[in-house]
Amino acid sequence: MDFGVGYFPTHNAMAPGPLARLIEERGQSALFFAEHTHIPASRDTPYDHGGELPQRYWHTYDLFVALTAAAAATSRLRVGSGICLLIERDPIITAKEVASIDQLSGGRFEFGVGAGWNREEMRNHGTDPRVRMAVLRERVEAMKAIWADHEATYHGKYVNFDRIWSYPKPAQQPHPPVLIGGTGPGVLDRVLAFGDAWFPNYEEAIFDRIRELRARADRPIGVQVLSAPADPAVLQRLHEAGVQRASRWLPSGPRWAVEQGLERWERAITEFAGERA
Repeated sequence: MDFGVGYFPTHNAMAPGPLARLIEERGQSALFFAEHTHIPASRDTPYDHGGELPQRYWHTYDLFVALTAAAAATSRLRVGSGICLLIERDPIITAKEVASIDQLSGGRFEFGVGAGWNREEMRNHGTDPRVRMAVLRERVEAMKAIWADHEATYHGKYVNFDRIWSYPKPAQQPHPPVLIGGTGPGVLDRVLAFGDAWFPNYEEAIFDRIRELRARADRPIGVQVLSAPADPAVLQRLHEAGVQRASRWLPSGPRWAVEQGLERWERAITEFAGERA
């Protein structure tokens, strides 16, 4: 099992490039950046974790700008979206951004996608929350056509275009891994329909659902986990469940705060590895 970290790349914290270099030097395999284009001030949709929404949610750099900085600063580190709110993005533009970063990084990009939780945010981008899962599927499918075909066409209810040329194509073939985020009731259907891996936040229920995913899959499906606790016992359970990579969120702040969070994560990994030796 590999290990990585997640991070909200805010303008008032350690910058994406220096952060990525630090993460690579410390031996982590991947760095995932969160995305929110904005947060509506109305705050009608409650925060999933309760309490007040942390300010980092509306202080992040643009996802693909931050990822480009991280990719340019490293040579081995996998860089990815954790997650890209694709229902708020044009799929033709996003397909080009993903392919560009994958090419510029030498094939190190991982495309985590999801529908998000903030309904006002979706509406501000013109997406009806009631159909967001169908929109997500069509946009992923359309992007796969753009990546694969010299002359791509896609006809759906929410995405519709005829005969387009779009280059570059991704360095990874047929495309970067598409990681489907979320833990909602229909998420495994989405993973099986158009994902390469499931990419949930950690919760106790994922272990039963990983077994369900394996039982239902008729092709290889990976599992990565975000927000893993710094607990060697949990890492052991994730390893036994066949999870490919466990990642933990680091605090968005100055270098010393990032290093403190990273050291706690590294201690848990070291203890987990020692117990298995």
